[in-house]
Amino acid sequence: MSNKLDALLERLKAHQRTLILAMAEQDGLPAGSTLRQVAELENVIAAVEAVTAEEADRAKRP
Repeated sequence: MSNKLDALLERLKAHQRTLILAMAEQDGLPAGSTLRQVAELENVIAAVEAVTAEEADRAKRP
């Protein structure tokens, strides 16, 4: 399961990074919809990291 979670996490981070870099290239403020996407991705990334940590803790238990 960890490999699948790690792969998901990498895809989410890559997509978020792409959005952030695209916003940096534009003059002015980014569109609200893009900002929301970045924020939503951040929440999902945090959730996946939490599940990954939980799975790691479970794997360590006897």
